[in-house]
Amino acid sequence: MIVRIVTFARIRELVGAAALERVVEEGTTAGDALDGLAVEFPSLAGLAQSTRFVRDGAFVPSSAELRDGDELGLLPPYGGG
Repeated sequence: MIVRIVTFARIRELVGAAALERVVEEGTTAGDALDGLAVEFPSLAGLAQSTRFVRDGAFVPSSAELRDGDELGLLPPYGGG
């Protein structure tokens, strides 16, 4: 399966791209996808606990399974005022 991973803020800085396409196995979860990126980009490991996931425009838990063609957004912690 192919998924498009869209990165934001600090995650975008760490991977050096606004979006990446990755081939993943069936049954891969949003959390698994982030873990896979952390292997490639070890500096992401520290953000794993606080990253939020958006699959095709809706927030999902890290346990949400991905489907072929999904777009997965990775949102690091953020604040504002």
